[in-house]
Amino acid sequence: MTSQELIIIGAGPCGLSAAVEAKKRGIEPLIIDKGCIVQSIFRFPTFMQFFSTPGLLEIGGIPFVTAGEKPVRGEALKYYRAVVKAYNLDVHTYEKVTQLERKADHFVLHTEHRDGPKRYTARHVVVATGYYDNPKPLNIPGENLAKVKHYYTESHPYTGLDVLIVGGKNSAVDAAMDLQQAGARVTMAYRREAFTSSVKPWVKPVIESAIRKGWVTMHWNTVVKEIREREVLLEKEGETFRLKNDVVFAMTGYQPQTEMLRRLGVRVDREAGAPVYNPDTMETEVPGLYIAGVIAAGKDANSIFIENGRFHGERIADHLQEKSMSR
Repeated sequence: MTSQELIIIGAGPCGLSAAVEAKKRGIEPLIIDKGCIVQSIFRFPTFMQFFSTPGLLEIGGIPFVTAGEKPVRGEALKYYRAVVKAYNLDVHTYEKVTQLERKADHFVLHTEHRDGPKRYTARHVVVATGYYDNPKPLNIPGENLAKVKHYYTESHPYTGLDVLIVGGKNSAVDAAMDLQQAGARVTMAYRREAFTSSVKPWVKPVIESAIRKGWVTMHWNTVVKEIREREVLLEKEGETFRLKNDVVFAMTGYQPQTEMLRRLGVRVDREAGAPVYNPDTMETEVPGLYIAGVIAAGKDANSIFIENGRFHGERIADHLQEKSMSR
């Protein structure tokens, strides 16, 4: 069993930022992630361009240099790999934390690794697990069919197919445009009557033009009732209808995973879905247990991004340093 001062669960940008800030203060953290480094960014569409400028994504004081005004997915992956290397961070990838226990003055973590189960102890733990691995369910028959996908990467495999995109925010719009240009027959179903202001301003007129021209078929005020192997059943204003279908992209958003925190006694606001924590230190009501990144936002995932979540690490590291000095 390995003993650590600090273990960070999650190697996303906010988890890495917490690790960097801890290391700056003389604390050697261990980072554990069930996937790769910045797994959520890796799962973004291959062509994706960030809304943010490079400076807003920087952590650890390392400049984020990009070819254009705004970085693309590949540049972000390269940048965060560089941060890990520059600070010589100890990151265990493809190792899943299966259980987190609180003892008298420390935590015990149980993990699953390709080499077998492992066990760690830590005086302090930061949970920075994000939300991108936990899609919001449709809660309808057929959503577990292999043709239903919650992540979009690229258009090529879907040329000539009948594709339904569920949702109307940025990820849904980007996928619709990319698929249409690749020759897929694209239909969108959105429960609202129009796109919201959250859709990127340079993309909104493009998708609206594609809908007017009939390149993309849009069904407003529509929900999916059932998904079948060769068709989907939709409901619009009380009337149901069927569409021929090969693939469904359910771009309905994601939600944080708080079960691990709940089992340790962390209260989670029932309405907001956010864990109770001290915003000055990011420490929960369980001493020594912190949260970082979008998990602090609860159901309102759009309130915390890399841009502001990256500063959670400084608050955590400052508090850990204060604790260390008082011991």
